[in-house]
Amino acid sequence: MKSDLIISNLDKMIPNPRCELEYNKDYELLLATVLSAQCKDARVNEVTRVLFKKYDIFSLQNADINDVMNIIRPVGTFRKKSAYIINIAKSLGQNYNGVVPNDRKYLTSLPGVGRKTCNLVLANIYGVPAIAVDTHVKRVSTRLGLVKEYYDVLQVEKKLMKIFPKDKWIRLHHQLVLFGRYICTAKNPKCLNCLFKEHCPYFKNKNT
Repeated sequence: MKSDLIISNLDKMIPNPRCELEYNKDYELLLATVLSAQCKDARVNEVTRVLFKKYDIFSLQNADINDVMNIIRPVGTFRKKSAYIINIAKSLGQNYNGVVPNDRKYLTSLPGVGRKTCNLVLANIYGVPAIAVDTHVKRVSTRLGLVKEYYDVLQVEKKLMKIFPKDKWIRLHHQLVLFGRYICTAKNPKCLNCLFKEHCPYFKNKNT
């Protein structure tokens, strides 16, 4: 499937793509993305509305971890994530006066921050061209025949970066996420409402 067809169809199906995590400050996006691991954005937003009302990046450094755990409990693995976000707050406060820097090496050194989180944060805050590969992006990329099923997330990212123009990466990432979240879902994908159905290997295999 040609990249221009994919971009055209995604523009029709997902015309106004955006990150669905709620944030007003750069560090809020970073912390919310860490909390979103293995958790839906809607649930993360419910938690961060409480968390960010009670704590900013500086007060979070000295927060009672038990209080933080109680707040973020609904997102899962809350003990580990509580330690992550408190330690991230301490590092940002000590090293960057609470500001998230445009520094990939530093960000990926933080606890709970991997390549996907780093890509998402740098793209949304600084406009750095990047494709953050989550479960949605990996699934739809495989179904559309853009990548092999056995590819890991880094291989998927590199392949997508080769296929699509660099100036499309940020928008494309959000479109693929939303496409996977609402149309090409893991269970019961809405294939009949999808513009890709005539060209999609997954749809063809499912109906043969």
